[in-house]
Amino acid sequence: MDVKIEESWKNALASEFAKDYFKSLTDFVRNEYMSGKTVYPEPKNIFNAFNLCPLNNVKVVIIGQDPYHEPGQAHGLCFSVQQGVELPPSLVNIYKEIEQDIGHKSITNGDLSDWARQGVLLLNSTLTVLAHVAASHSGHGWETFTDAVIKAVNENRKNVVYMLWGSFAQKKADFVNEQDNLILKSAHPSPLSAYRGFFGNHHFSRANEYLQQHDEKPINW
Repeated sequence: MDVKIEESWKNALASEFAKDYFKSLTDFVRNEYMSGKTVYPEPKNIFNAFNLCPLNNVKVVIIGQDPYHEPGQAHGLCFSVQQGVELPPSLVNIYKEIEQDIGHKSITNGDLSDWARQGVLLLNSTLTVLAHVAASHSGHGWETFTDAVIKAVNENRKNVVYMLWGSFAQKKADFVNEQDNLILKSAHPSPLSAYRGFFGNHHFSRANEYLQQHDEKPINW
């Protein structure tokens, strides 16, 4: 199956693209887009996280759940929205923590593409969603695919920082070698849980300290 995705990921995930579950997933997603329903993100942006952050560039992995499901938001990067779109509450809280942690304001718009270009894989567990219906494409195979993505990072990269916010993201730690990487866990940045451990987690400064200790350029958050 020919999947339009950046070459290093295409090579690393070739065996996944050949599996029956991925063929079923592709059929399901294609039918959803062609049925006249509104599906996010646009098809060209489904693999945006991979295209902006090749496998051999990955230094940090941040895991979200599924894409934003309101107009103009989702563009293939977890927690990120397109320029000109109002910042979602979780992203507001991420920016607050960066300012408290590192001491400077982060970018003011919601587009995190620059993080991705610096080596931050902004991975949602599910890569598509129906408009206005959270988690509507969960349980159709995306989770199996993104598990394989984490395994591919673990097998091909060392000294990667995994930022796992909330219990859903923390399940992905099962696929990561803790001896060769840094796993950071905290509450999710959503308003419902940010005050239960996301604020004050210092993940952004801790990530940069770890990267510098391993001769990697820190991220300009």
